[in-house]
Amino acid sequence: MQDIIKLQKKIVPEITELLEKRYSILKSIYHNQPVGRRTISEELDIGERIVRAEVNFLKDQGLIEIKPDGMLTTKQGEEVLEKLKKFIFELRGLSDFEKFIKTKLGVKGVIIVPGEIDKDIVASADMGRAAAEYIKNILRDGNIVAVTGGRTIKGVVDNFPKVTSMKNVVVVPARGGIGRNVETQANTLAAKLAEGIGASYKLLQVLDTFSKTAMAAIVKEKEVKEVLDMLEKTDLLIYGIGRMKTMAARRGLSEEEIQKLVDIGAVGEAFGYYFDKEGRIVHSTTTVGIKYEEVKRIKNQVAVAGGSIKAEAILSVIKNNINAVLVTDEGAAKEMLNLLKKENI
Repeated sequence: MQDIIKLQKKIVPEITELLEKRYSILKSIYHNQPVGRRTISEELDIGERIVRAEVNFLKDQGLIEIKPDGMLTTKQGEEVLEKLKKFIFELRGLSDFEKFIKTKLGVKGVIIVPGEIDKDIVASADMGRAAAEYIKNILRDGNIVAVTGGRTIKGVVDNFPKVTSMKNVVVVPARGGIGRNVETQANTLAAKLAEGIGASYKLLQVLDTFSKTAMAAIVKEKEVKEVLDMLEKTDLLIYGIGRMKTMAARRGLSEEEIQKLVDIGAVGEAFGYYFDKEGRIVHSTTTVGIKYEEVKRIKNQVAVAGGSIKAEAILSVIKNNINAVLVTDEGAAKEMLNLLKKENI
């Protein structure tokens, strides 16, 4: 397929551009249906006149139908989308990206979805679905699953397919709460994921903002200790990755404290630990939850993060983690590729 794609790009490059545009419009209609032309135009940043022309073409081909409440994809349209997915993936060279990044980082695997989540709502949903599908395939009876919080992990949980065949699976939050948004806290996501896969769950009712003295007392509580004991036996860890400055601000660190993190080279954060460009832990927060020593022994880890702005943070957290599978987007992958090539230079 790659040889055909290379020839096509050289001889008729306009065809590949048109194909990608029509694929993006059809995919956007599918994910937003029923939807109007203006919404598609704004989401894809394509002129409404161009969208109108392409929509008419897709309708004539029987791939969509237009109803009073908006456009919808037909069964044939859904089939075309599914068949085009792999072609678009190869067209953008994403399989080569996956192999290169996996080798350079020394991780178990890399899964890349087309687009960039910060610019494309559809890419965000695709990344959540890709991670959910991979997790579903490696989930086993009796597993203890730990999840962190955050919008990205919420996207994974929201797109998780119904699973009814698993037995004795327990989902636990990987750490205490952070921030005021309850919807994206680890406790909420653990409970929602458990409900979706027919598992049981435990909660960790501890905020990261508690003092060291308060935390020392809380970890002795029976319910908290029970979750911490389970975290030591975690079979599958699902976590997001954040930029140092973003996460530090979210935890209420002062400008002076953030500057100290900058000075020691911190660029990325995951489950309360801050990493430098070489993948070394340079700082950790006072938190109740999974410890890095426990993380290292977990054989199945799924890190989910996207957006070109997070590329450096992703590299810092994932580097040399032989148990991690990274699920990311095209925007982050391209920027990671650039950063890794610079390292070689």
